[in-house]
Amino acid sequence: MKSQMKFIYLRVSICLLSLLYCSGLFAEDNFILLQSTTSTKNSGLYDYLIPLFTADTGIDVRVVAVGTGQALRNAQNGDADVLIVHAKSREEKFITEGYGLQRHQFMYNDFVIVGPTSDPAEVAKSETVKESLQRIVEAGSGFVSRGDDSGTHTKELELWRSAGLTVSGASGGWYKEVGAGMGATLNASVALQAYTLSDRATWLNFGNKKDYRLLFEGDPPLHNQYSVIVVNPARHAHVKLKLAQTFADWLLAARGQQAIADYRVAGDQLFFPNAKQ
Repeated sequence: MKSQMKFIYLRVSICLLSLLYCSGLFAEDNFILLQSTTSTKNSGLYDYLIPLFTADTGIDVRVVAVGTGQALRNAQNGDADVLIVHAKSREEKFITEGYGLQRHQFMYNDFVIVGPTSDPAEVAKSETVKESLQRIVEAGSGFVSRGDDSGTHTKELELWRSAGLTVSGASGGWYKEVGAGMGATLNASVALQAYTLSDRATWLNFGNKKDYRLLFEGDPPLHNQYSVIVVNPARHAHVKLKLAQTFADWLLAARGQQAIADYRVAGDQLFFPNAKQ
């Protein structure tokens, strides 16, 4: 009798475990992998946002923060369920080539030029970002570039081109490429007393400003749009489509949009929701 009861108990246990596994309730399987630009992590946004999402859905989000270019490559290789990036032309190419399902804009902020308070190139007197960059070149002042194929690096190169300026020949001179994230680039700029382009959110959350300050802002070309893209499971069958889509939908819906709007550092709003409802 005892052996029969043990057998029944074992069968019931196995059935329950199977049901838990199939329903995705095992904690180790109830997560998604997010490949992301570094700015959203460096700004502290994920430390605030992800716990809210997890509390609402029970889904954990594991973040890999790299430059946008590397995030897209990682996703192409199957190392992502969902992306948050900020380089429109590259995102559209990613989708056109069949790696992503759809690009959804969901929030924005802007880029700013920061530099030493002494402002040797008088960037603060500029009326446009084009003039700011021209002043830096004409003064021979130092400029630190991320040089990491990120969304910020892509924007920076676009701004130089739009200003009719070439920086390739200046590499290693007044133009220095660090091949690192935004926080490390800001640290290098402070150490070298050089100018740099930063997303506003990382700049506001940066704790090593010393005698550094924001010198130029507000020109339309400095707009910084973020998008969320679910990776196409037709390319990589292991993509957790349902969980990833739940995350994207949450960001785009009223709950996520309000959470983004509510995130502040020292009273400053870092990101502005703009999903199309």
